[in-house]
Amino acid sequence: MIPEFANMLSWWQWLIIGAVPPAIIALYFLKLKRQPLEVPSTYLWHKSVEDLHVNSIWQRLRRNLLLFLQLLAVLLLALALLRPNWHGRKLIGERFIFLVDNSASMQANDVSPTRLEEAKRRTAELIEEMKPDDVAMVISFSDGARVEQSFTGNRSRLLQAVKDIEPTQRSTSLREALKVASGLANPGRSSADRTDVQVAEAKPAELFIMSDGRFPAVENFSLGNLQPTFVPIGIPEAANVAITALSVRRGETNADMLQAFARLDNCGQRDITVSMDLLLDDKLIDSDRQEVPAGEGVPVTFDLTAVDEGVLKLKIESKDDLSLDNEAWTVLKPSRQASVLLITSGNDPLKWAMQTELAGEMIDLRIEPPEYVEGKEYTALVSGGAFDLVVYDRCSPKKMPQANTLFIGSLPSDGRWSAEAEVGRPEIIDIAASHPLMQWIDLGDVILAGGTPLKPPGKAAVLIDSDAGPMAAIAPREAFEDTVLGFVIVGESDDGDGGVDRYFGTNLPFRTSFTSFVLNMFDYIGNNESLDTGGFHPGETVEIDAVIPKAKFAVKTPQGRDVGGETDRLGKLHFTETDSLGVYAVNCDGKKMHPFAVNLCDTAESNIAFDLNKDGDPTVKIGYVELAGQADWTPGRREIWQLLVGLGLAVLLLEWYIYNRRVYL
Repeated sequence: MIPEFANMLSWWQWLIIGAVPPAIIALYFLKLKRQPLEVPSTYLWHKSVEDLHVNSIWQRLRRNLLLFLQLLAVLLLALALLRPNWHGRKLIGERFIFLVDNSASMQANDVSPTRLEEAKRRTAELIEEMKPDDVAMVISFSDGARVEQSFTGNRSRLLQAVKDIEPTQRSTSLREALKVASGLANPGRSSADRTDVQVAEAKPAELFIMSDGRFPAVENFSLGNLQPTFVPIGIPEAANVAITALSVRRGETNADMLQAFARLDNCGQRDITVSMDLLLDDKLIDSDRQEVPAGEGVPVTFDLTAVDEGVLKLKIESKDDLSLDNEAWTVLKPSRQASVLLITSGNDPLKWAMQTELAGEMIDLRIEPPEYVEGKEYTALVSGGAFDLVVYDRCSPKKMPQANTLFIGSLPSDGRWSAEAEVGRPEIIDIAASHPLMQWIDLGDVILAGGTPLKPPGKAAVLIDSDAGPMAAIAPREAFEDTVLGFVIVGESDDGDGGVDRYFGTNLPFRTSFTSFVLNMFDYIGNNESLDTGGFHPGETVEIDAVIPKAKFAVKTPQGRDVGGETDRLGKLHFTETDSLGVYAVNCDGKKMHPFAVNLCDTAESNIAFDLNKDGDPTVKIGYVELAGQADWTPGRREIWQLLVGLGLAVLLLEWYIYNRRVYL
């Protein structure tokens, strides 16, 4: 790097300074003029003989350490007046917040050794650039946030906090990390969340986001006093082929045969052919090769013969930059029929879909009219948990049952759900394709005659969204889940003669997706244990049903660590330590239970290529602010004149010391 100089003196001042070195040298050329003296002692003869050689004005210049030190001191002071400098990295500010992404995608190795290690290295470089009075904090984030080091000016503690950040296998969300950072920089709460950190007065801070940007845009968020800088980690052309879905279902033509369905997504810029191995309990049962076009996804199907239970594992071999998503697991469980109660006044398409040969093997179906919910038998059965699933078609009970539910054209009676006024012809704009209820379903050509946009309770998931609002959603209720459709399949109207006209509220029954939805419903909310829908995601809570209240549990993680627990009064265990990918073995009161699997299966997380703006720069969006990636940070002018002045003074002190030693020796 070539230094630059800033001239601080005029020409005549430099002329005076330039005359100093010649003057010093001239003083060393001058000879001493002394008069010869006769002395009575021969002791001084030797010294007198030496002085005979200095009768002339000039002498030959001899090597002299003092001369060199004096010239060096003048040179250093002259350089200091030039104020040499160069442009380099420099932190501008007094308070800094470093957000370090440690999600699954940061384990990509397109930069060596991994993106996370590169993010930690660059964060450490920034910390080293801090001035003595600066303070900073370190926050790691994936789908949540963790404060690794609160505000401090101690560089050693900050560097150690960065070094201690461990990788996770979770997805990415920047919102929680921004809440923590905003709460420390802005007065008052950063949101309505009572857990947010708050400060009494504004304390502006420079915010550095060290990430690959593989997180959704943070909508409706105000940065306030935070001055953000996005430092992209990784290379834009990173390649990856991922398993983004894995599930097992019974064959549509042969109910005795199971089929494994998987989806492979190519997030790179070139076509890739991958090798696939399917294993049952770690034994190879099938292999295949599949070409996956660039930027596309392809479905893959395996026929399973003579398979009833076990752990199914799909593994792909691909030369890409992320290996976490090259494996996925699903657990096959012994089949049992789920008990289903259908309450309807007449819905032939739904009855037919629930009475197919395949559905008959999956469920034990009972159909009753709406008046049945008023009887004592119904009350006794649903209160005692006799049904796994209760379907209410255009009706609602006074009290919610001890079962999973599906409401069609009506709302649950627990008061948590509400709906807006009915609208005509709402257009479907999106579905939750990753949710087990919506897998292998295409609603692109489905028309709704009308519907009531839903207002589901908290922690609900929207399954079908329309231009008027949610048309289907699912929400937890204690140990159960309630699914609500804001439209009818078959409706009824008065024909004017005291009779009833039936009409179709949607063309969904005439699409193959309708049968798929019904089967998904039996698999998921019908509590059918014969199949697994692809496992859970890292960090997700797993509900294990042992039926026995207060039973002792032991769960062995994929790393071999044993985690204990106890079931609640309903005989269920809510297991939260699901941070690792793989299969978790479960033991209850010494009895081996069915394991469960945790898979990444996240298209957004596996797509490790950057989102680029129109200028080709990596970009992320926070609220209304779009941040372009900054490969380097704030440039600044580095000056060393203080160092040069200090060195000059040190040289003068050394010269003074040497001179005095020569005098007094």
